[in-house]
Amino acid sequence: MIRKKRTEILIKGSPEVSAKLAQEILTVHEVTTIEEPNNSLVMVKVRESAQRSLFYLGEVLITECKVMIKGILGIGMIKGHEPVLAYNLAIIDAAYNANLPETNEWANLLLSEEVKIKEACEALNNKILKTKVNFATMDV
Repeated sequence: MIRKKRTEILIKGSPEVSAKLAQEILTVHEVTTIEEPNNSLVMVKVRESAQRSLFYLGEVLITECKVMIKGILGIGMIKGHEPVLAYNLAIIDAAYNANLPETNEWANLLLSEEVKIKEACEALNNKILKTKVNFATMDV
């Protein structure tokens, strides 16, 4: 599973999933914290659609963390102030970067979490669509 998809599932999914995966690594391997979870501001770059020019929309608060497992770096970044999740993401990232054997068993768990995310999104969309007004059927 590619890093972008994995991280998206861990961020959008249940926080218990990332905590469980990180705890698996913490119980077996030594994790060295390089940078404690801390807040930063990141500029948001956007491409303007008419002239296709880039500009900075503003700043976003993120929480970032860096850890190392067996000399391999892992980075966790999340929008907002979520130090625990940033730490867990960094551990999981380092575990994948170091090709630890525990990561081989995580694919099914992450795929099932992706299905749950999609189901929740569809349920929300269906709930929103119930309130949609069809103006073509209204008498004017």
